[in-house]
Amino acid sequence: MSELFVRKMTLDDVPAVYEVELVSFTVPWSKEALEREITSNNFALYHVAEIEGKVIGYCGMWIVYDQVQVTNIAILPEYRGNHYGEKLLGFVINEAMLHGGKVLSLEVRVSNTPARSLYEKFGLQPGGIRKQYYTDDLEDALVMWVNL
Repeated sequence: MSELFVRKMTLDDVPAVYEVELVSFTVPWSKEALEREITSNNFALYHVAEIEGKVIGYCGMWIVYDQVQVTNIAILPEYRGNHYGEKLLGFVINEAMLHGGKVLSLEVRVSNTPARSLYEKFGLQPGGIRKQYYTDDLEDALVMWVNL
């Protein structure tokens, strides 16, 4: 298993992150939305995960006062199952705390058992349901949260 390096996302990373989006989500964010997140959203903090210089995943969060909302986290399919998502999420949670985060939350598809298991490793607990949250198939989202 190659070593994972996590760093702050730059504009140069947008094409690679967009490729991760395309293969990870049924309704991917646009390149323009990703660009706006890192250039115009003062609450946003995005990181990429690299192996040997290749972006294999990313995670974004919004930090508003002491509240942290994970917007997206994804690893390329061919790199999943190697604990890279776990390392990336651990790094991001640490960054959230360094930026004053006290509570972290996210939404996850109720059917996404692997992601839910990952989040539970970090102490995230179910906090509610957002009915028909996902626009592609109207699946519910499970809101999960943890005190940092």
